[in-house]
Amino acid sequence: MTEPKIVELTPRKLIGAMIQTNLAENKTKELWQGFGPKIRLIENKVDPVEKWSVEIYDPGFDPIKFTPHTLFDKWAAIEVSDHETVPDGLKELVIPAGKYAVFTFKGLHSDAVAFMGQIFGLWLPASDYELDDRPHFEIMDPNYHGPFDPESEEDFWIPIR
Repeated sequence: MTEPKIVELTPRKLIGAMIQTNLAENKTKELWQGFGPKIRLIENKVDPVEKWSVEIYDPGFDPIKFTPHTLFDKWAAIEVSDHETVPDGLKELVIPAGKYAVFTFKGLHSDAVAFMGQIFGLWLPASDYELDDRPHFEIMDPNYHGPFDPESEEDFWIPIR
């Protein structure tokens, strides 16, 4: 595993759709299918091709105790410059400022769980950091080609302190 970039993130404003889900009954596909057509309605996009997939866990989240049945809030979103206009059926979200470890993942979506296991099981315990209670997210830019393309890339942002 390569070392992550450590980034101090400023607050970010997003507009998107949210559901509560878990990995056992993963509703991510349905979330993005419902959100995708609404992207064109969002004004003030910071980067129209960059998409954010955000996970918000309960306070005190322990990734070692994470199971396929652990519930979390899942967002499909776009970064915006402000929340002045939020289209009907969508919600606003603010990612608070803080430090993040940013890992680039390349491969099939089915391999991402093992990748996350390495981050939480190997990298984090060996690092000088601990997990922070802020949103986790992935940013998908033009290098993301979908979950079934082995050349697909996305950045995983892990909140640390």
